[in-house]
Amino acid sequence: MTSYPDHENPFRSFWMAGFECTDKLNAFGNRVDFLNLTGHLNLLGEDYRMLEQFNIATVREGIRWSQVEKKPYNYDWSAVEKMIIHAKANNIQLVWDICHFGFPDDLTPLHPMFERRFAALCKAFAVFYRSVDAESVLIVTPINEVSFLSWLGGEVCGTSPYGKGIGWQVKYKLMKAYIEGIEALKEIEPNVRILTTEPLVNIVPPLNASPETAMNAATQHEEQFQVLEMLSGQMCPELRGKPEYLDIIGLNYYFNNQWVHGTNEMLSWTAASTDPRWASLSSLFTQVHARYNRPMLLSETSHPEENRPLWIRNITNECALALQNDIPLWGICLYPVIDRPDWDHTHVWHRSGLWDNPWQGQKHSRILNQPYAEALQKSQEYIREFIAVEPTVTY
Repeated sequence: MTSYPDHENPFRSFWMAGFECTDKLNAFGNRVDFLNLTGHLNLLGEDYRMLEQFNIATVREGIRWSQVEKKPYNYDWSAVEKMIIHAKANNIQLVWDICHFGFPDDLTPLHPMFERRFAALCKAFAVFYRSVDAESVLIVTPINEVSFLSWLGGEVCGTSPYGKGIGWQVKYKLMKAYIEGIEALKEIEPNVRILTTEPLVNIVPPLNASPETAMNAATQHEEQFQVLEMLSGQMCPELRGKPEYLDIIGLNYYFNNQWVHGTNEMLSWTAASTDPRWASLSSLFTQVHARYNRPMLLSETSHPEENRPLWIRNITNECALALQNDIPLWGICLYPVIDRPDWDHTHVWHRSGLWDNPWQGQKHSRILNQPYAEALQKSQEYIREFIAVEPTVTY
């Protein structure tokens, strides 16, 4: 089997696309399936072909655990195989989320069999994947955004297990499953690449805060790194985390990722220069790299409505600064690349994609957002010179 050294960049394109693939239970207890709600499963070939005009050859997809495993330890890979077939036909590299917030109906992260079931799923996926693709680099995100999922399900009743005040317990169990999942994947595919996707946030104290409040804000800010610390074995070593499990650090960053501790007031990115608490994206990248010395990926970013063009230009400028400062940034993923509805109110669409997604007649359609597209093309031209020579990474 082909060997893929850990320090090599496995991605085919710097610019990437992500299709919203959550299959979770939403705040009302309803199962949502975004690969169907957005029409993506029925338009795979068209969706992949659209990306060529923007030189996007790498795509984040999800297997949808709740749809693959309808009965314990019985797996239906038909939809996943369909994605692989269409991706091969269109020269698309797929990066896989095993769990993008959704679990089978009979499981929650607090279920005593959760870890075992997840590890079995990971092993079965690796076996299936190699049965249909014996050569490609297998790149996997075991569980997307553990930090956010722990808060959503353990603190604000936004998804299963619908708890309050149990965020740490949910996070611990998710990371136990995450690490056991990696172990299972490596039994079948020792060279699997692990892309960890976590929110990148900046939590600040109120202006003129007391020392105690400032300390509390700093503590909350630091908690965003717990998942990476657990994965690498620096925290909760009984979970069997290892430094090598921290392979590629994916960072999900949106316009509302910086806020004030206590009030949850969002810092305005458009007024960043006037607020001393605002941290530039390039400086946040620098902090993460100094801490972990790993290659990084901007694994999700987008903005709704009319600010899409301004946001992608801002993001590109910050990523260019990071590259100029020798930060090993391996890509930018537009997420979602096609528009998506709200998780809880599915009749509301975010209008955050490169393509809008109106329902016309009997099918979804894809309408390119021209201002966003033009801004993206200019951004691609601008950053090209900075990604011509990739920074080297040793660890």
